Amino acid sequence: MDINCDDPKVKQAIEVYQSFWAINKTTAKLTKKNAESFGLSLQQLSILNTLFAFPELTQQELAEKLITPKSTISVGIDNLFETGLVEKKYSKKNEGEVKLTLTIKGKEISTKSSKHSLSYKAMLFALDKMAEEDIQTLLRIQKELLNHLIKSGF
Repeated sequence: MDINCDDPKVKQAIEVYQSFWAINKTTAKLTKKNAESFGLSLQQLSILNTLFAFPELTQQELAEKLITPKSTISVGIDNLFETGLVEKKYSKKNEGEVKLTLTIKGKEISTKSSKHSLSYKAMLFALDKMAEEDIQTLLRIQKELLNHLIKSGF
């Protein structure tokens, strides 16, 4: 399918895409600042926070949650393991399977990062300016759009 940039639907799709891109870039910049304040990369903080929310994930499950290749996640995990923020535990059910968990220090950083998160504070500020009904509509529409994007098969 060729894209005709003069088509109003295409222009609308570009506008929606650019809107998501701008929001993502803005929140990523704030989250990166937060991560750096703990001496971590954005990816490392994302790993910590995901493992805090979903303890005992495998590298593959973590990669799926972060929508990132397993090979990329591997480097971040190794760094977090070396700094004592993540532990690797062998599964009792499946001997070859390694589950990732946070150490006490990892949990502390994840908790502190969430409490002091610039992106969460900014999002709370922005959402506070919106009606609850609009927020619920936004969430519903984003979920629907994501489902359609996934089903598109591109």
